[in-house]
Amino acid sequence: MASGLAAKRLELLKEAVPSLSRVLVLSYLVDPIAAPQVNELQRAARSLGTTLLVQDIPTGDDLPAAFDAGARAHLGGLLTTAESIFAAQRKRVAELAAQHRLPGLYPYRAMVETGGLIAYDSYTPGLVAQRATYVDRILKGAKPADLPIEQPTKFELVINLKTAKALGLTIPQSLLQRADRVIE
Repeated sequence: MASGLAAKRLELLKEAVPSLSRVLVLSYLVDPIAAPQVNELQRAARSLGTTLLVQDIPTGDDLPAAFDAGARAHLGGLLTTAESIFAAQRKRVAELAAQHRLPGLYPYRAMVETGGLIAYDSYTPGLVAQRATYVDRILKGAKPADLPIEQPTKFELVINLKTAKALGLTIPQSLLQRADRVIE
């Protein structure tokens, strides 16, 4: 599901910043979930008339150089793919995005809570309950291989208006009305 959500994130970023034409994409490319996300982003970018600059981020120390490359390329937005390095480096990513004045859309709510602009992801409390159900079934003797794979059915859109204001960005009402949470 991560690849489909990556494309949706690009669409939402384009809705938030309609003039957006060039986007910095941070991805940990050796992670198996990265390539499908980047491929889907590239497909979506073509249909949205957007150019992507994909930067590989093997460690947090690679973030400043990636943002500098984005500045040299005059990029107007930021996306991260859904590898765990970005959750772990969320504060640094938010700080660098603010420093470079890049509106960003992220795969983790925590990234918006630490200063990022927008997050779109599956609704976490529902996933936690789902995991507990799986553990219970396994403890009662079910074989993990026999359990069905379930996809999330609820997604959460979180918008940080403090960050939008700092960037001089007005979030469209159409996006605000769909938000599950707005940080003011």
